[in-house]
Amino acid sequence: MERLSKTLTRTVVLECYANKYARKALREIESVYREMLVEMVNYAVKYKASQETLHRVFYEEFREKFPWLPTRVIKGAYRDATRRAKSFRERVKKGKVYKDEPEVKRITITYSDSQDWRLEDGVVKLRTHRGWVELPYRNHKQLYRYLYGGWRLASELRFKILGRKIIVYLSFTRELEVSYDPGNVIAVDVNENNVTIALFKDGALSNVYRVETSLGRIVVAYSERRKSVTRGNSAKVREVRRRLRKLREKERKLDVLRKTVKLIESLAIENRAVVVVGNINEKAKKKMEENVGNKLRHRIHQWSIKKLIELLDEKPIHIVKVSEKGTSTRDPFTGRRIGRFEPLVIRTAVKGFGRVKVVKAVLRVTWVGGRVLERDVVGAVNIGLKYLNSDGSPVALGPTGAHGVWVILVIPHRGPAPLTGLQIFVNTVKYR
Repeated sequence: MERLSKTLTRTVVLECYANKYARKALREIESVYREMLVEMVNYAVKYKASQETLHRVFYEEFREKFPWLPTRVIKGAYRDATRRAKSFRERVKKGKVYKDEPEVKRITITYSDSQDWRLEDGVVKLRTHRGWVELPYRNHKQLYRYLYGGWRLASELRFKILGRKIIVYLSFTRELEVSYDPGNVIAVDVNENNVTIALFKDGALSNVYRVETSLGRIVVAYSERRKSVTRGNSAKVREVRRRLRKLREKERKLDVLRKTVKLIESLAIENRAVVVVGNINEKAKKKMEENVGNKLRHRIHQWSIKKLIELLDEKPIHIVKVSEKGTSTRDPFTGRRIGRFEPLVIRTAVKGFGRVKVVKAVLRVTWVGGRVLERDVVGAVNIGLKYLNSDGSPVALGPTGAHGVWVILVIPHRGPAPLTGLQIFVNTVKYR
């Protein structure tokens, strides 16, 4: 059994309210903060300056220019400026920005030290040039769970002004010791409409789960809805913007991803396993988007593998990334290359919550050496084998290693427990 230390970070968003006196004080700070931030960001981008350099160059100047401003607001602007400058340089390298200087649009004010703010008696207190101001907030279950659940409140606070509301961001951190068995692996293969999970115990394939996310179909459906909403109208029209917000595509996709991650997390903790995922970065996605049609490019661009990995990183589990090269085209039993897969559509009835729903699963299968193999299952199994084998390549499983392994269908919105409406044998295809 191996152990590693992992730091988890959570952000709690509080919706606070301020009286006229407090709003006036915070708006005066916001105006000055914007002026400082624009100057610091441009300098940081031009000279690749660190927080220490910004302090040396700008601190005395801003203290003389704004003597009434709390000192640590200036220090908070250092952090904000360096983050924005770093993000801008990264986007320039990726070819996503074609400007010489970043544009500061939205302002989120940073209080870098807890000496200038407090959290007590249902209010957030901020130090300003007009004294301490109080921002009451409503009962917040998530906040109380982190406050009294072993999490440490960070010293940094950020907030932004939205009309009469003040949105406050609090950060919590927690150090956890993650224990895992290197021989237990959960290999995750993320596809357009499903996530296939292969569970290895002591280096042997134990179970395979197929989570029908339908994210690809969601992307196509919402793309057509947006076209119908904006047809003949500009997206800047208020009524069009209101109808686009009501589509809630992002929230629906995020809900499916979180439920999928919950299943992976529960399997990893239960089996003390390492979670192995394919290393698909921005460069790989950009290469896939080349020389394809607009519709396919849009679907690839909306592929949620990056977000899934981010959500997994937030969990108390050990994450390892491996190359996906050749994982879907290599027979895990013999190591030989697979020529082509044929489509196979099956339908099965799934019962849950008092009703029966027909679920359609689109499979891609091939016949190799007397065995019927499914492409997504092959990809997940080979990802696990790449981690388990010392040379980092998928090597053949034992001749009887997978004979009792079933692929179990999982429907995300019907809970994390796998349903048995569809079972696909790895060695031969079988329906019940």
